[in-house]
Amino acid sequence: MAGSTYDAAGVAAREDADRTGAVFVHPFDDLRTILGQGTVAAEIADQLQGPLHTVLAPVGGGGLVAGMALWLRERRPEVRIIGVEPSGAASMTAALSAGRPVALDRVDTFVDGAAVGTVGELTFPLVRDLVDEVVTVDAGAVSTEMLELYQVEGIIAEPAGALASAAARQLSGQVPADQAVVCVVSGGNNDVSRYGEILERSLIHLGLRHYFLVSFPQEPGALRHFLADVLGADDDIVVFEYVKKNNRETGPALVGIELERSEDLAALLARMERSPLTIEQVSPGSPLFTFLM
Repeated sequence: MAGSTYDAAGVAAREDADRTGAVFVHPFDDLRTILGQGTVAAEIADQLQGPLHTVLAPVGGGGLVAGMALWLRERRPEVRIIGVEPSGAASMTAALSAGRPVALDRVDTFVDGAAVGTVGELTFPLVRDLVDEVVTVDAGAVSTEMLELYQVEGIIAEPAGALASAAARQLSGQVPADQAVVCVVSGGNNDVSRYGEILERSLIHLGLRHYFLVSFPQEPGALRHFLADVLGADDDIVVFEYVKKNNRETGPALVGIELERSEDLAALLARMERSPLTIEQVSPGSPLFTFLM
């Protein structure tokens, strides 16, 4: 094992193969791999009863969607093909924009099965020429989809396995009722220890969990005011942690609040605005959020 990303591990594997004489089998940028993965499209066609409108497949290095596109364009050219990659590792989107494979400056490894920093030299032109569209899905939507697949369908999916069906939810109203949409659930290698992180990301994505920095004056009744006058009846504190404990005048605290409904946020923010407390919302996209979480 070497490296924290596929790209680093791939370099180490090539070096090991050169040193030991082992055969390096590329996971996506080899014609034999691409054609082998393309048999997924053949299996879909064999098993599907009725017309097929759209196929969605996850994209890491591009081998799976490229292989499926080769088969479908030859035999089912009317089918719409959509590649789906994580927004934190959107290497195919970057390549399509640049007109060639390019290396991402940063790769978010949450969707580890598709966290590839540079797409393949072979896969890129196939995706460019044969795939209708490549879209991205953020980690929160992937997390929500993982939970939905498990709780509703009884399917255990890893983050990369949930990419396609997460994107499919955006197709509402675009597909005739008598035609099928097929999502490739590419793997179930999920670690139960990640459940807490997945749930957290999902709740933030759904607008149900929010974080705030609250400066409580060190005087009686400050916390009672927050509980009685700021929180709504259905709001729940899920995190409360003092971030600086040696201040005699105020007690700054990180407060995580879970809402019953996402639309309750506006009323909560309005009550915070009226409160004499100093309250700052910590946005999920801010560097402060990353530091605190």
